[in-house]
Amino acid sequence: MREPAVKHPTISDVAALAGVSKSTVSAVLNNKKIRETTRRAVLRVIEELNYRPSPSARRGFRPATGKSITFIVKEAPNPYYAEILLGIQQVAGDQGYLISVSSSEGSYEVERRIVEQCTEREVDGLIITPILSDDVDLSHLFELKRHGAPFVLLEEVRGIRAHLVDVDNVKASGEAVKFLIDQGHSLIVHFAGPKYSEHTQERADGVRRAFSESHLRFDEAMIVHAGASPEDGYRVGLEYFGARREDHPTAVTCYNDLVALGLLKALRELGIRVPEDVSVIGFDGLDLLDYFPLPLTTVRVPKYEMGKRAAEILIRQIESRTSSPAEPEKVALKAELVVRASTRRLTA
Repeated sequence: MREPAVKHPTISDVAALAGVSKSTVSAVLNNKKIRETTRRAVLRVIEELNYRPSPSARRGFRPATGKSITFIVKEAPNPYYAEILLGIQQVAGDQGYLISVSSSEGSYEVERRIVEQCTEREVDGLIITPILSDDVDLSHLFELKRHGAPFVLLEEVRGIRAHLVDVDNVKASGEAVKFLIDQGHSLIVHFAGPKYSEHTQERADGVRRAFSESHLRFDEAMIVHAGASPEDGYRVGLEYFGARREDHPTAVTCYNDLVALGLLKALRELGIRVPEDVSVIGFDGLDLLDYFPLPLTTVRVPKYEMGKRAAEILIRQIESRTSSPAEPEKVALKAELVVRASTRRLTA
């Protein structure tokens, strides 16, 4: 029988047992000025656990020549991240960096653990799509900022002044809804994304803004919680439209293309035609859409460019060792509505 792997103590274990923060443990390891009683307490725990800090733990996330970057995504199967990764690879790979990918799978605890592991190993910098919600503790991101660790976010975290590369999701989502309104639609629902994504709130806000600016009545029931996967779109599509076969909306905007693809399958099984009965719009502009029989109208995000810009900003931090400038770079790329065959104009 295979023997279980030995779990080595981490800086988090030391901090928890000593009753101090990880930054305090790091200060002890780096012989920084600290209260003697605290120093002794931390050293005692280090000895008890037989903790052996990595070189990066001693340097406070500043390895000398590791040339490695970790890209933390939310859902491993999502092809959206694969296209961003190609952009990261184009820039970072050409400069000799090794890129690894880790997935939090929508779990804050997993994301926090990945970040902690990166701080304890020789990782030069991080590109992160963070898990966000009202009840999530973002201390691991604040720790990165406090220690000057090079990182770039692909979604904004309110309260953290960090480098950011994203699109204006409110504007892009609103433009998709305004397009439908201009096509004669007023019964429009939005299949919203997962609660752990700031993009979910931003894209729903875009729907609300479009109705407000068009002076049309909006009801919160028009925001339908779905998720991020084809399975989510399929499941919610069956439930929502199955209960409204004779009196359903004429158009749906979706959190992303994957949700839209699941919805298309549900509508097909329910005998509801696209776009004759319902117009559908996705978001992201995945390359794989080119291979589907019904071309999907979508909001195209410049994912490859997003990866390139994030890598450029990150490498500048790593190589200049100035990861906390007075004003972090915030890059807002332009998203584009691509009209295809899944939408139509309503006739009077």
